Amino acid sequence: MLWRRFKADMKKYLRYSIISAKSQLKSEIANSYLNWFWWILDPVCFMLIYTFMFGYVFKAREAYFPIFIFIGLSMWDFFNRMMNTGVKIVKDNKAIVTKVYLPKYILIMTKLWNNGFKMMISFGIVFAMMLVWRVPITLNLLWFFPILMILGIFTFGCAAHLAHYGVFVEDLSNVISICLRLIFYMTGIFYNVETRIPAPYGEMLTKGNPMAFLLQSMRGAMLYGKTPHRKLLLFWLLVSLMLAWTGIRKIYKNENSYVKVI
Repeated sequence: MLWRRFKADMKKYLRYSIISAKSQLKSEIANSYLNWFWWILDPVCFMLIYTFMFGYVFKAREAYFPIFIFIGLSMWDFFNRMMNTGVKIVKDNKAIVTKVYLPKYILIMTKLWNNGFKMMISFGIVFAMMLVWRVPITLNLLWFFPILMILGIFTFGCAAHLAHYGVFVEDLSNVISICLRLIFYMTGIFYNVETRIPAPYGEMLTKGNPMAFLLQSMRGAMLYGKTPHRKLLLFWLLVSLMLAWTGIRKIYKNENSYVKVI
C-alpha cells in the first residue's frame, strides 16, 4: 500500500520538484552581479583557504592536496546544506504546506536537485583540476557514480527524518548545527582520517562514519586509483535505503498533523 502510494506520488510530483529546483536556482542569482559564477567562486575560495592553511601552514602531505580538499568540500557542502535545510523545510514552506497537498518529502527532493546541481558544478571543477595536475585516470574512476548515488540516498534519508522531527522540536536546528560542526572535523575534509588518527581509531572512525567513508572512497577512486571497500559500500547503501524508506513512511504517517503544529 505504502509502496503504491509512493510510486503514484513520484509519478505525479517528480516533475514539479525538478521545475521548482530550477526556479530556486534562478531566483538565487537573479539579483547578483556575478550570477552563477558564485557557485564556482564560493567552493574555490574555501579550497584555496584550506589548501593554504593545511597544505602550507600545517604541512599536509597528501598527494594532489588541492583536489583532495576540493572533493571533500564538494561532498560536505552538499550534505551540510541538506541537513540545515531539511530540519526546517516544512516550516519554511508553510505557505505551500497549509494551502495545497504535497508529499512533504517532495520539498526535500527539490532541495536535493538544487544542491546536487551545485555539487556537480564543483565536481566539474575537480575533473578540470585532475587534468591540470595530470592525475592518472583508471577504471576505478567509474566508482564516482555509485558513491555519489549512495551519498544522495543517505542524505535524503537523514533529511527526511530531520524534516519530521524539526516540525515538533523547536530547537532541533540549533542542535543539528552543533552536531554538524563535530561531524565536519570527524569526517576528514582537510586531512586523512586513517593516517592522522592513531590506529585502530582512525580505521574505526572511517568505517563507522558514512560521510568519512564515502569521502575516502571518492578520493581513493578519483585520485589514487583505489577500489572502494565494496562490502562497506553495499552496507551503507542498504542503511541509506532503510533511512530513506523509514523517513518517507514517517512523513506519510504524520504529515496531516504538520499543518496543526506550524
